[in-house]
Amino acid sequence: MTKTLDYKKVLVGVSGGVDSSVCVDLLKKQGLEVEGVVIRFSPESDEAVEDARKVCEKLDIPFHIADAQADFHKYVVTPFCQNYVSGRTPNPCIVCNPHVKFATLIRKADELGIGYIATGHYAQTEKVGNICYVKKAVSTAKDQSYMLYRLPQEILSRLILPIGSYEKPEIRDMAGALELFTADKPDSQEICFIPDGDYSTFIKNLGYKTKYGWLMSPEGKRLRRHDGVHNFTIGQRKGLGVALGKPAFVKEITEKGDVLLGYAGEEFFTGVELSSPVYPAGYLEAGSQVTVKVRSASKGDGAKVVHSDSEKIILEFSQPVRAAAPGQSVVIYNGDYVIAGGFIEKAIK
Repeated sequence: MTKTLDYKKVLVGVSGGVDSSVCVDLLKKQGLEVEGVVIRFSPESDEAVEDARKVCEKLDIPFHIADAQADFHKYVVTPFCQNYVSGRTPNPCIVCNPHVKFATLIRKADELGIGYIATGHYAQTEKVGNICYVKKAVSTAKDQSYMLYRLPQEILSRLILPIGSYEKPEIRDMAGALELFTADKPDSQEICFIPDGDYSTFIKNLGYKTKYGWLMSPEGKRLRRHDGVHNFTIGQRKGLGVALGKPAFVKEITEKGDVLLGYAGEEFFTGVELSSPVYPAGYLEAGSQVTVKVRSASKGDGAKVVHSDSEKIILEFSQPVRAAAPGQSVVIYNGDYVIAGGFIEKAIK
């Protein structure tokens, strides 16, 4: 049975990194009672668990551990592997956030009777009327709103993101002033459950069978047999193992397992169809002009909404956009506000 929630308290997801560490201090300075929880996603999380424990001791807040290994394997690792061996390019963080990370934070907060949750993400939230929106961070360089687009209202209504109001150097300065050992800790770049970055071996070791086929030239000639579609992603330019005399990239991965190459300049698309769409405030109006991010680091591209319903979104880009990979996400903005998003089903030439 859920306890009565105390909205003077906030449960921070601490990872042992600099951002979540400073998040704790910022919330304490706002007068909130702060507790910390680290989520154990897999055995690779053990170092983060110990770092998070040290941070909570240093900042003098209660520390908890939440085990999410079963959910992480079900919702993140399994789909990650299945997508790669079918020729799609998943983004595990986008799936993890609503199904595992934030769901675990909410469950733990409910268990402890805590009203709010918080993380060290570079994004913001804002309530407009009855709708809670994810907003871009102040820092355009670090903005992570793209990663949070699938969070449901029941999470957004209880989520605080204090880091979203700052630039990264400011956060490191704050950590230094607090004498936190995380102050100079580098940002994590790799997939958290594959720390060496060798996802091909990871997938193979879990017993997944990939599709094999031919690497095909832009002219349709067979170049060589490849060693599995999970080694390729749409837009990939390096590690192709062929010399064509001019730059090439992965243009398409076929249903039967062939990898079709294209020449530089052919990697741009005029539109995209998205599946499994989410909307905080309802479908988008056909013909409306929006800004989209086709990848997290994108500065944003203009687009027109062609179609929007519960099954799919179709967008037409204002200018051709490079390498929209099936399995990745497109996030749709109205100014700084996330108003929709979905998984790329196919790119439109």
